[in-house]
Amino acid sequence: MATIFTKIIKGEIPCYKIAEDEHNLAFLDVKPLKRGHALVIPKRETDYIFDIADDEFLKLHLFAKKIAQAIRKAVPCRRIGLAVVGLEVPHAHIHLIPLDQMDDTNFARPRLELSADEFNRIASDIRTQL
Repeated sequence: MATIFTKIIKGEIPCYKIAEDEHNLAFLDVKPLKRGHALVIPKRETDYIFDIADDEFLKLHLFAKKIAQAIRKAVPCRRIGLAVVGLEVPHAHIHLIPLDQMDDTNFARPRLELSADEFNRIASDIRTQL
């Protein structure tokens, strides 16, 4: 059965897209820890990130670096944190989270609730920085 991320890749479920290339997709997390919290995923569905072929793994991380640099320019923060947890969706993904303090990566914290307009504005601001 296709994961929610595969459905997003196929356009069956909408997302707040930041960027994509032949192999990867970046979009805003709809339950963000911080404004600008994004997910970077490979288009080929693989459950565990360390099962991804080496060349695809490198492409995924280089793509994530480009997205992180754009987020940092678009969203006021000290750094962009990277987290790979992979328990909530069986499709490899990287969380890119704007950081101001260590607790910003605490996934047990309540998530932000943003309007569609806010998500669209944040995604647009990040895309502008690519």
